[in-house]
Amino acid sequence: MRPRLQTLAAAWAALALLASCAADLETRRIRADAIRKVGEAHMASRDYTSALGEFLKAKDLFPEDPALLNNLGLAYMAKNRLEAAEASFKNALALKPDYAEAWNNLGSAYLAMKKWDAAIAAIGRVTDNLLYATPHYSLANLGWAHYNKKNYAQAVMHYQKALKLAPGFEMALRDLGRTYMAMGKIPQAAAALSKGVRAAPRNAEMAFYLAKALAASGDDEGAARQFDRALRLWPGCPCAPEAQREISRIGKKIR
Repeated sequence: MRPRLQTLAAAWAALALLASCAADLETRRIRADAIRKVGEAHMASRDYTSALGEFLKAKDLFPEDPALLNNLGLAYMAKNRLEAAEASFKNALALKPDYAEAWNNLGSAYLAMKKWDAAIAAIGRVTDNLLYATPHYSLANLGWAHYNKKNYAQAVMHYQKALKLAPGFEMALRDLGRTYMAMGKIPQAAAALSKGVRAAPRNAEMAFYLAKALAASGDDEGAARQFDRALRLWPGCPCAPEAQREISRIGKKIR
């Protein structure tokens, strides 16, 4: 009987240990979840350094949370640590292979790294997912990748799909206009960018690219107005020197 009692005692001890470990794991998960939410609040207020610190603390407690790893990747991206972001998104996907948001974010990291083919492959995992809440973003991201590969027809197709889902989506309108400009389709570019200015009247880049389209179409006065608008909306924008040069050129031309 004694060996049998010893076996039973060992089994009960093992069960108690497993129960204790499970309780500890759940406690760590709950604590990590609370810390993650603090990090998300910092992300919402654009305090990316504090967000990163909270996400790393949460990861130390419970590294098996795909949502946490996705958020950690976003914080790394905001800090321009793209390789770390890529690794974090991949870790999230290793835990949850159908995680559409992480696939799109991985694709966004590849866009920032100018790895166009990798971006297309990653984002392509999202576009057919009927449960993904914001497919117009992934479609616009695909458009941008194809634009940079000079696959302009593919870029136009993806921007148009994005706009079918979200007609006033300013990023897609702006970059559709830029794509038409690259194709030499100036009237279509001006039409897309005019719609973009109506949808986003305080977007300086939209006004700037519309000005370029109008200048290319020969509408110098309209172009000058939009260049001036871009400068008033964002005096320190990267496009400011070109806008100022164009205003000066047009002014001399129409005197």
